[in-house]
Amino acid sequence: MLTAQPGAALEAESDDALMRRVAARDGEAFRVLVGRCGERPYRVAWRMLGDATEAQDVAQEALLRLWQNAERWRGDGPGLSAWLIRVATNLCLDRLRSRARLSDEAAPERADNAPLADALIAGDQERAAVIAALDTLPERQRAAMVLTYYEELPNAEAAQILEMNIKAFESLLLRAGRALKELLLESHHG
Repeated sequence: MLTAQPGAALEAESDDALMRRVAARDGEAFRVLVGRCGERPYRVAWRMLGDATEAQDVAQEALLRLWQNAERWRGDGPGLSAWLIRVATNLCLDRLRSRARLSDEAAPERADNAPLADALIAGDQERAAVIAALDTLPERQRAAMVLTYYEELPNAEAAQILEMNIKAFESLLLRAGRALKELLLESHHG
């Protein structure tokens, strides 16, 4: 039987040790893990879906799955953070596919709710253009870009999350980069 430890001692435990505690339904161990890794699924979901509410739903679902599947955790994989990112990415891909099935029309451009001002600096304009272009990429290309460039995961880890071999992932990432560049050029000239 696992006994409760004071917060500082629990914070020092490895993810694997905490997962064993979570499997035994230790809520404090789960709290520590959420504190360590809970933001990553939200960040991935926000970047993939572009909606804070949906991103929160995805992050909560990913964490719920962590709790529900704790007894099946094996510490020999890429790690807890990578597992949560994979779950969040898959949940986002499911949501994006569901959106596509709801309508066969081209997705409308997302309106920017921020007021435009002449004083908007070039960096903000470029970032907004990249985000808008990223939002129009096919979901797997968007996932590859988010995992690699925003979450700064190594290609091998991102490939594993998307359940692809490294060569296929790098090809996907290359196509995504080309498509993003093309979209940015079109928006700049359009």
